[in-house]
Amino acid sequence: MTRPLAEQHVVITGAAQGLGAAIARAFAAEGASLGLIDRDGAALAALGTELGARTVVCDLSDADATRAAIAELRAAGPVDTLVHNAAILKPQPFAEVSYEMFRATLDVGIDAGFILAQAVWPDMVARGGGALIFVSSQSGIKGFADETAYCAAKHALEGLSKCLAMEGEAAGILSCTITPGMAMQTPMSEQNYPPELKKKWVAPAALAPAFLRIAATRAPGFSGARLNAWDLSQEETT
Repeated sequence: MTRPLAEQHVVITGAAQGLGAAIARAFAAEGASLGLIDRDGAALAALGTELGARTVVCDLSDADATRAAIAELRAAGPVDTLVHNAAILKPQPFAEVSYEMFRATLDVGIDAGFILAQAVWPDMVARGGGALIFVSSQSGIKGFADETAYCAAKHALEGLSKCLAMEGEAAGILSCTITPGMAMQTPMSEQNYPPELKKKWVAPAALAPAFLRIAATRAPGFSGARLNAWDLSQEETT
């Protein structure tokens, strides 16, 4: 059963800025109830005040803190849609990547995705379905030099999503990954994009309609797929 967006409780990670904030604003405009997670307390508090959303400051590399954060948000009501957008990208040659940085990147990218999805799974089963949306990238499709940890995390996220799509089908739970599909201007991309990509990037808000469409329709063809936010958003607005 798909609930109207205005009746959904949506949890978004990495919500304080960039794509996460754009997604939060888009859901808020549709009347959804929001739970926002980020480690940047000041920016998260400002967005929470702007949108009337519940917020939890959390470092998702800490498994116990992640469990506590989602428990706090679930206490406000069962979760219908989870958008796991948080990630760490620190480009470094493989020989220079510390184990601590590798582990932190996986902790945020894949371990937190597992913890959060497993926590909201019972809510979605009880409510006749839900949507698990994991933000991926080209780094989840192929390898890039100097992105050992980030590519490993995104590739793992692709596999997790496919498995959850299969296991969730009977309960009406959609699971998918979504790539931006277009260069976008975010704090992360400002630090890492080469000049040629910066010439054509778009605002994150241009990609947000795709997330609304997934949560609102839970189209069968979406589950288990890797979706393109730019293409879906263009279809939604034309």
